[in-house]
Amino acid sequence: MAKILRKIQKHLKRNIDNREITLEEMQKLIKNGAIVIDVRSMQEYNEGHVDGAILIPEYEIAQKIENKVGKDEQIVLYCSSGNRSRRAKKKLEEMGYKNVYNLKDGWI
Repeated sequence: MAKILRKIQKHLKRNIDNREITLEEMQKLIKNGAIVIDVRSMQEYNEGHVDGAILIPEYEIAQKIENKVGKDEQIVLYCSSGNRSRRAKKKLEEMGYKNVYNLKDGWI
């Protein structure tokens, strides 16, 4: 029973993360100067992306972010479903980035 409760708590925590934002919230952050990072592949980026977004694929985020973005800046990450950007968000937080947001459910 305890194992099931831990799984439920983990699931709920993941779903109520206040750094998971909607498209409307992302637009507000952009207006306030947030940096937008597309963590999809170059091919996906070239097929269409958010205006002004920087391309840093999720698998390269840890190596390339420090040359482009300061640790105290507001950062919005997105991908096509929210999964890669969620993983990238976790990596950045582990590296000491404090204001990282993930576009919930991604951008198409």
